[in-house]
Amino acid sequence: MLNRVVLIGRLTKDPELRYTPNGVAVASFTLAVDRNYKNSQGEKETDFIPCVVFRQLAELCANYLAKGRLAAVDGRIQVRSYDGQDGQKRWVTEVLGENVRFLSPKDNNAGASSAQNDFGSFAHEVSLDDDIPF
Repeated sequence: MLNRVVLIGRLTKDPELRYTPNGVAVASFTLAVDRNYKNSQGEKETDFIPCVVFRQLAELCANYLAKGRLAAVDGRIQVRSYDGQDGQKRWVTEVLGENVRFLSPKDNNAGASSAQNDFGSFAHEVSLDDDIPF
């Protein structure tokens, strides 16, 4: 059996951080992921995929992710159900994130170079003049 999903997309709003009664951190957010093809009107469609992360990863996501930021989520699809206030059974499908990569730099100021904006603060450390061992 295999249940694995990898998503790269932008957050539709800031992550929502809450805690279970046992004190476990839970963060939820939605990723907007563009499809690879265009519809009959020539427009790209987007899927809005709910994601949930737990514990320290939840706190990190709440602190370092924000609306519009690019992130990669590696995890599994989870389907769960609950009884609504009206007594009807509701089903929820979401991605349970086990690993999240923050792909946008935390500080997106206008004065930064394009390398800084695309690759974060480490981009200036790599130079083509460095000795390459191959």
